[in-house]
Amino acid sequence: MKLKKLSLRTRIFLAMIMLVILSSILIAAVAIYQYTEETQDYHKQRLERKEIAIIRSLDFVIRETTFPVITDNVPSIFKTKIYEVADVHNIQINLYDLEGSLLISSKADLKQEVTEKCLDPIVLNTLMNTVEHRYEERREENGEAWRSSYRYITDGKFKPLAIINLPYLENDDFLAKELDEFLERLSYTTLLVLLFAIALAFIVSKYITRSLKTISEKINATRLEKRNEKIEITDGSEEITTLVNSYNRMIDELEESAVQLAKSEREQAWREMAKQVAHEIKNPLTPMRLSVQSFQRKFDPQDPKIHQKVDEYTDTLIQQIDTMSSIAGAFSNFAKMPAQKNEMLNVVKIVDLALDIFNEDYITFESDREEIIAKFDRTQLIRVVTNLIKNGIQAIPEGQQPKIIVNVSEANNTVKITVSDNGIGIAEENKSKVFEPKFTTKTSGMGLGLAMVKNIVETYGGTITFVSQKGKGTLFTVSFPKE
Repeated sequence: MKLKKLSLRTRIFLAMIMLVILSSILIAAVAIYQYTEETQDYHKQRLERKEIAIIRSLDFVIRETTFPVITDNVPSIFKTKIYEVADVHNIQINLYDLEGSLLISSKADLKQEVTEKCLDPIVLNTLMNTVEHRYEERREENGEAWRSSYRYITDGKFKPLAIINLPYLENDDFLAKELDEFLERLSYTTLLVLLFAIALAFIVSKYITRSLKTISEKINATRLEKRNEKIEITDGSEEITTLVNSYNRMIDELEESAVQLAKSEREQAWREMAKQVAHEIKNPLTPMRLSVQSFQRKFDPQDPKIHQKVDEYTDTLIQQIDTMSSIAGAFSNFAKMPAQKNEMLNVVKIVDLALDIFNEDYITFESDREEIIAKFDRTQLIRVVTNLIKNGIQAIPEGQQPKIIVNVSEANNTVKITVSDNGIGIAEENKSKVFEPKFTTKTSGMGLGLAMVKNIVETYGGTITFVSQKGKGTLFTVSFPKE
């Protein structure tokens, strides 16, 4: 999973946990490094202390000896004392002459091949050419770490007498045990701190992201078509407060833009409606004008057929006036917003009653129940059903046996009314325009029926959808809540 896909809360949570884990690892690494350094210093200083103490003991032996203090007599001088000193200090002592050859060792039973019979020239050069006249080396042997020091021992006149070598075994058992105990305690402490950090990270991440979650929910709920609530946060940080203030300003601007857009859309809609009304009214006015002009030119009171011509003239005017009345009625019905009377009625009965307007026997009504009670306006429900049936009848071409099926059902506290026909269907390019005012594919009509149906259904919190196949027919489905 990529880090970018994780939520901010999860990232804060993981960051705090990783901080604790990395801190513990760093502490452990520093502790191990410090232990290693202290161990090295401890062994080095311990060897130096032993070296000083042993040389002091050997100097005492040299002062008390009866042998001449020369290099050749070193084995005789320290014949027995070297073992005593080695036992006291619990360390092996090797004495070499100034050329690096072994003179005597406290390990008398040491095998020949193990004991170095001659020192490395590097050791001799270092002893001779350095101010301290001392050389120290560290080596690994059979899995054990050895630290060896080389130094001159002198006679009473501080003249080099021999070279003393102290091979010191670095025994880390005690210190390693202390380190293991420390790491064990550290692991327990880390576990405890980790549990505490998990709890703290959960609380802190929840607190930090609480304001962001509130802002996110408000942003997701923001809609242009409704009034949006502002965010009010009193305990947010400076960054959160800035973000909230920006969102609230955006809400004010959005509301102002929505008002302007709605006003502009209403004005545009009325302009389009006015153009449509003017166009539809002009259609009957033209034949009316031509009829009046023709009558004016041909009017002859002495004409024996004058009464017949007057009747024809008046019939033409009445027909065009009826057309204009029909146009006015259609636009008036569309402009009226249905008032929600919240009337409890039996939808099955009302739909069946609406079908009585049509005497055609090819209209079939179906319902799996005799009674479905819902809250709707009786008149508006009849208008919905009749408009859908009229639309279906007009979609059936001449010469084809019509078939219209109206069905009423109920599911999940929702009333569903379907009207299907076996007409010509709706072309693919016209499906997106079906519910637009003024859209029609018929030679007559205003194209307002389905737009009015959609307007009524949505007023009651419902929806209207359709499926259509070219040449096979169309099925309209109206759904609205029972209450």
